[in-house]
Amino acid sequence: MVKNDFIYLDYNATTPVEQRVVDAMLPYFNDLYANSGSSHLFGLTVKEAIEEAEEQIAELISANPKEIIYTSGATEAVNLALKGIEKTNGKNHIITVKTEHKAVLDTCFYLEQQGFFVTYLNVAKDGLINLEELKNEINTKTLMVCVMLVNNETGVIQPIKEIAEIAHHKDCFVFCDATQAVGKIPVDIKVLGVDMMAFSAHKFYGPKGIGALYISSKIKKSMSSQIHGGGQQFNLRSGTMNVPGIIGMGKAAKIALREMQNSAQKVKELRDKLENSLLKIPDVQVNGSTENRIFNTTNICFSDVNSEHIILSLGNICVSNGSACNATTSKPSHVLKSMGMNDLDAISSLRFSLGKFTTQSEIEMVVEKIQKIVFQLRIS
Repeated sequence: MVKNDFIYLDYNATTPVEQRVVDAMLPYFNDLYANSGSSHLFGLTVKEAIEEAEEQIAELISANPKEIIYTSGATEAVNLALKGIEKTNGKNHIITVKTEHKAVLDTCFYLEQQGFFVTYLNVAKDGLINLEELKNEINTKTLMVCVMLVNNETGVIQPIKEIAEIAHHKDCFVFCDATQAVGKIPVDIKVLGVDMMAFSAHKFYGPKGIGALYISSKIKKSMSSQIHGGGQQFNLRSGTMNVPGIIGMGKAAKIALREMQNSAQKVKELRDKLENSLLKIPDVQVNGSTENRIFNTTNICFSDVNSEHIILSLGNICVSNGSACNATTSKPSHVLKSMGMNDLDAISSLRFSLGKFTTQSEIEMVVEKIQKIVFQLRIS
């Protein structure tokens, strides 16, 4: 099968690489293949191209290029942020949220085995944390508050700016997993006030295998490397630079900065059309806040219908019943469970995430097919 055989509504899992991004990357595989760390003219030529891409990536989040460390993706960036921060002045307490991505939760579980204490904040039915609870959990041992900007399953947007203000008032660092936000909505690290932020190119039409961690200059000295070797990237992430990946991420960032507003409006209209049409099916509801969420995502519960059965019946229509990291499991989503949903409703829920290549005709076909499938599964 080729891509045109599929109707793809799983953009939160990954996005297709923009052709303009592919075109920008190709010369760096076979023509401009030099190591950007080499001191000869060929290497310096490639280094100049990387520096241009770094400017584009930094501009996307209003950062300084020297504040960005390139990684293999968001998961590595998360690990560097959480494991790399050193215990400062005896602080060994981290606060995070029960609905975080597994990259954060599993790393926090690991840190607990290394002597850290971790508090996992609850969320309300709408998926949002209680800021008063956050204030109450911060103590003199709290080193970091770690909260994602946009939830990958529900699209719910947490109030990161307010969270950062609370944390900084209590003298804590703030780390934000912004993987589902950067390149889709405006993200300004100065406005948000975060100290570290992870993101990944393949979520905004760039290549897989390249991500980044923003680290504010003021806390770089508090970080320790998790990958040792040649001392690249300020000695925080050794290894030969992924030149084609960085070039591709830079091009994707440049496109996103210029086109995200128009794209967002189009995608939101299609998301709303999909959602409103599916809500006409009896016993169907949206999971999470419909006011504080990203424009491309809807998570919908089809009561009394197993989501896996819907996915299998959809054939060439690609949707998800959770994070891409857990989509092959039959367990109910930890995100939906943390929002107070019971197991039956959680396993009856599907995530639809749209992108800029989604069309109205595709939405109409998806709605028609799901209406039939839900009806058939309920009477069988």
